[in-house]
Amino acid sequence: MTKKALLALMIAVLIPVLCYLVLKKTSESAVIVPRKYFFDNVGTKEVRGKRVSDTVWHKTANIRLVNQLGDTVNLYDIKGKAIVIDLFFTHCGSICPRLTKSMAKLQQSFTTGGNTRQKIDTSVVQFISLSIDPEHDSVPVLKEYADRYNVNPDNWWLLTGNRDSIYNFIFEELKIDKLSQEPVSPEFAHTSRFALLDKDYVERGRYEQPYSGLDSVSLGVLARDIGLLMLEKDKTKPSTVFTEIINLSWLWLIIAVLVTGFVWYMSERRKING
Repeated sequence: MTKKALLALMIAVLIPVLCYLVLKKTSESAVIVPRKYFFDNVGTKEVRGKRVSDTVWHKTANIRLVNQLGDTVNLYDIKGKAIVIDLFFTHCGSICPRLTKSMAKLQQSFTTGGNTRQKIDTSVVQFISLSIDPEHDSVPVLKEYADRYNVNPDNWWLLTGNRDSIYNFIFEELKIDKLSQEPVSPEFAHTSRFALLDKDYVERGRYEQPYSGLDSVSLGVLARDIGLLMLEKDKTKPSTVFTEIINLSWLWLIIAVLVTGFVWYMSERRKING
């Protein structure tokens, strides 16, 4: 085989692979995932002989509370899912019913089973409604409120517990007042803002538009961002790009056809020239 023929064969093999890699990289870079909000400190580390910044993002601490079914649960019981948290109280006569209805719409947007036998997909996201008036919102009161709004407990907890623990969690861990569109009182944390945590319990979102349970556009962004977090790659894991290429049977079929066609073409040319 001549050098030109060998070069042509290599091009025939590499073009589909390169096209796949370029399209894959372009599609990934076009998607902007929700940013991490808060960091604990910024240090440096050495990577391949160079000093680079190393941000330690704030990981939301665990909290142990009781849900509307009377079960004691921990935040860290939730594994491998995005987490959406809102603040409410059951005798609220203003925004809380709207927040609950918004949360219900979010929950219903994550379903499986097609159009005929849909069911809530509990593997993607966990919803939490955290009572800011736990002295009043006992388990029976939460259960009655949940039933009134048809709350599905499969992946939606209404939580109560120690008031000091709840308020410390709201302001020190979720930092709910930092990006809220309205002032949030440390005495009574009433806000329409929803908080979004990723699978590592790190708060995520968009500075230009904090998630609001009263805004349908904002809820649409939140629903999309939940999906983006679930698709987000773990950068600490090794790349699987070569495994993906090996598993692309359709791509190798195209390559095989191209190579076969090239060999046939070269064979016919030799016959003509001979």
